[in-house]
Amino acid sequence: MTNNLEKQGQLGSGFGAQSTAEEVLSGIDLSGQTALITGGYSGIGFETTAALSRAGARVIVPARRPEVAREALKELPEVEVATLDLGDLESVRGFAEGFLESGRVLNLVINNAGIMACPETRVGPGWEAQFATNHLGHFALINRLRPAFAEQSRVIALSSTGHFRSPIRWDDVQFTSGYDHWQAYGQAKTANALFAVHLDALGAESGLHAFSVHPGGIFTPLQRHLSLEDQIALGWLAEDGTPSPAASAHFKTPAQGAATSVWAATSALLKGHGGVYCQDCDVAEPALEDNPALGGVKAWAVDAEQARRLWVLSAELTGVNAF
Repeated sequence: MTNNLEKQGQLGSGFGAQSTAEEVLSGIDLSGQTALITGGYSGIGFETTAALSRAGARVIVPARRPEVAREALKELPEVEVATLDLGDLESVRGFAEGFLESGRVLNLVINNAGIMACPETRVGPGWEAQFATNHLGHFALINRLRPAFAEQSRVIALSSTGHFRSPIRWDDVQFTSGYDHWQAYGQAKTANALFAVHLDALGAESGLHAFSVHPGGIFTPLQRHLSLEDQIALGWLAEDGTPSPAASAHFKTPAQGAATSVWAATSALLKGHGGVYCQDCDVAEPALEDNPALGGVKAWAVDAEQARRLWVLSAELTGVNAF
């Protein structure tokens, strides 16, 4: 592996785990900027959209359920909704072509949408759904949108401590046998982090930078594939279905969960630190133990050679490579 862990280390942002997206953006004027947030109409995506909109940005929210998104976002200024299904590469192509035809410039993209721990599901030509939706769909989207990026722009890829569960399974990326919903989620979250590593390497010369983000543990619709029993076993819920004492102590609100995304999208401290993995509104430290509750980033999620190899595979699978 090409070890990038030396790039991982806190910068002293002044924010932390309890900071909210609006606190991070306090005093920042995003007027005249255009942001695109996938899944930006529920959970931390909604809070991300709201914070950027209130800071003056024009926010575009591509959504698989546009009618639901429009209803959720109707009170926010400067927000528009478009149709996009990340699990369908033709939908990705159609959205991107429409955006490019508009002639608008993108300053910021946050790859926020995702699925977690779903039953074995196949999309497209038989791809495992979590890898396809969380990673390949965003890979194709960013590549197709490349001509629209401003001279100085950022892409934020939402990863998570779920990446502790699995590196890229090069011998069976699509889980053709032995499907495990948590391992598949872990591989997808590793892929999100590696995507940011290589996108930054490819785009830095033109002013396009990328970062990955662990938003924290938050109760959102992301948990929809987990049963009550699953969440009790994980220690998230008590027997009566309410948040457990441990979860109440460590889980974030959606507004706090959105904070690291908007920090990575806007912080001047990150200049010269492209490709890093962030958490709690700062650059994460290397993970020294195998306990995801302690945070940090595993070496396999920021490895430059693994990132390059994943990029090549992703380009082969999607048929798209703007670089």
